Amino acid sequence: MIKYCLKCKNCSLEFESWFSSSKEFDRLKKINHLKCQNCNSIRIEKSLMSPNLTNTKKKTYEHNVRKIKEVKNKLKNYQKFIKENFEFVGDNFAYEARSIHYDKKKEKKGIYGQASEQEVKELKNEGIETEIVPWINDKEN
Repeated sequence: MIKYCLKCKNCSLEFESWFSSSKEFDRLKKINHLKCQNCNSIRIEKSLMSPNLTNTKKKTYEHNVRKIKEVKNKLKNYQKFIKENFEFVGDNFAYEARSIHYDKKKEKKGIYGQASEQEVKELKNEGIETEIVPWINDKEN
């Protein structure tokens, strides 16, 4: 289906109409089946018509905002789980992770804290399992 903006050459009325194809418009015009709604003239022409575009930028923006909120909520849920089930060791994360890993007598427990990218690389190279979790401050909107 295609929608055309039509214009009467007799009375200058503009109106829209649907056609199954552009060939169908040409066929109906040729057999004089296109008439003006106002004056019944058969002098009908297609005029320029802008395409019906949705505001994709606005929809994309709204979609992105919704996705960001979903991700933030998931991260907050992960943070809540981590805080409730692991011990916070602050800036001593790398030291504590090594002491847990290498001390066979020490209780194996989950910890969380801060470490630099370099410290995380070194821990992984030593075979110490670590994961980086993005952290959202509670004060952020």
